Amino acid sequence: MSTPTSSSPASRPPLPPFTRETAERKVQAAEDAWNTRDPQRVALAYTEDTRWRNRSEHFVGRAAVVEFLTRKWKTELDYVLRKQLWAFTDDRIAVRFQYEWHDDAGQWWRSYGNEQWEFTAEGLMRRREASINDVAIEESERRIRGPRPSGDREELPMW
Repeated sequence: MSTPTSSSPASRPPLPPFTRETAERKVQAAEDAWNTRDPQRVALAYTEDTRWRNRSEHFVGRAAVVEFLTRKWKTELDYVLRKQLWAFTDDRIAVRFQYEWHDDAGQWWRSYGNEQWEFTAEGLMRRREASINDVAIEESERRIRGPRPSGDREELPMW
């Protein structure tokens, strides 16, 4: 993967129409990017006018994505994520995911959710809708410890 720049990419492969293989690669690329916890890098996967629903928040635009992710990763400490392809069509992908993090008081959380993504022909995400639930866990109950090792696509239990 090339080093991201601050400019808008012309395209973000894999491109629609998706096959199972390219949809799985798109999901893994999203997981890898989010695990960097770099809002600027993550935001490059979205259109300038991307539309988001994340839990109860609704916002529009790549700049809003950067602001949201910056705020998110200031409170969700040591965040680590796993995503799994759920379904796909030509230009849409649905994923289920879970991530673990702790707050500044040291309480660990596992967050479960589903996302629906819609892409442009250039492979940029124009729409993201996420529903997420949080469950308090003990540190000893953690299942996710760092980015996914290369070649590991093991499915994590969702509860």
